[in-house]
Amino acid sequence: MPVNYTPPTPEALLPVSGAELGTAPAGIKKWTRDDIVLVALADGACAAGVFTRNRFCAAPVVVCREHLARGGSVRALLINAGNANAGTGASGLADARSTCAAVAQVLGCRPDEVLPFSTGVIMEPLPVDKIVAALPRACATLSPHGWHAAVRGIMTTDTVPKAASRRIDIDGVSVTVTGMAKGAGMIAPNMATMLGFVVTDAPLAGPLLHELVAELADASFNRITIDGDTSTNDSFVLVATGKAPLPPIASTGDARYPAVRAALEAVAQELAQAIVRDGEGATKFIAITVAGGRTADECNLVARSIANSPLVKTAFFASDPNLGRIVCAIGNAAIADLDPALVSFWLDDTLVVADGGRAASYREEDGQRALAKAEIAVRVALGRGSATTTVWTCDLSHEYVSINADYRS
Repeated sequence: MPVNYTPPTPEALLPVSGAELGTAPAGIKKWTRDDIVLVALADGACAAGVFTRNRFCAAPVVVCREHLARGGSVRALLINAGNANAGTGASGLADARSTCAAVAQVLGCRPDEVLPFSTGVIMEPLPVDKIVAALPRACATLSPHGWHAAVRGIMTTDTVPKAASRRIDIDGVSVTVTGMAKGAGMIAPNMATMLGFVVTDAPLAGPLLHELVAELADASFNRITIDGDTSTNDSFVLVATGKAPLPPIASTGDARYPAVRAALEAVAQELAQAIVRDGEGATKFIAITVAGGRTADECNLVARSIANSPLVKTAFFASDPNLGRIVCAIGNAAIADLDPALVSFWLDDTLVVADGGRAASYREEDGQRALAKAEIAVRVALGRGSATTTVWTCDLSHEYVSINADYRS
């Protein structure tokens, strides 16, 4: 079960004007649930995305990048679970394009106005015929209130659906942000992580959207790690339907922009943290803040070194205050001129290391008490500057091994 995360009810997920969602069962794996999601967008909607840096990126990632690069409107998203369409070569690209063409025929738009997304088993052919056969049913169920069914349809090893909404007032007009994400394993910060979709009816201009989606990813999905592995399919897409009756927001200097950005970031961060809370086999949620670096990049190096260390993560799982593992991870962070004598760190409010050595006040029972909690804060001070960053992660349990050993069976 996820760590201190309550999945949203259908009523909590607010409809976004200009977006309708439908689902259907295509039978991609041996399950009876809905496993394809169709998101139909109003004419004039625009989108921007960030994607995995894995060089074996999936066919739908390649096609998405191509379709977004033309800079026109986006009329639909097609998402399937159970098959990643990755490591499938030229035939995989042809399959991704075939599904876009099928959606275009159903909705009456151009194939390059459709963005495809896949998640699931790698190196298996995409069952195009099953997906195409399920499209009419998905189209028939399109509804502004389809968010809850949609987020369930994109799940793989997730134990709960992950979605969030915000509604704000801009000049007397309601502006809505709703998003959904899936991911529980093969999660590491690398532009982006998992599948994530955030839709707003705010009239954000296309060029601004491209700048904003990268900033949102850096503030949310690029701050999470479960196991240090970046998937072939990681995608985060931001869609603006522009249907809120407001003049366009074309620059960050617009007085209305900060409120919209804050709502978008709140949704993205809630989704990102939900992924960590539902990490495969996770029993603990850990926030790692590294301060006092010369740059944010070197703070990130230290935070990720701690967050991705199997030795650290298994100690957290066992509530074992073997905290020399954290010292080791800090030292392994590839900062050549780091001075250990300036480094300190805390578990919650307990000072563990001061000025490079064990704090005189530290007692092992204090560390054990902190590690026994479901939510743990690690704070590191590098003592060499004013930069800071935070990364969210989870522990590494026996269940993680079981889930991944049995993933295809």
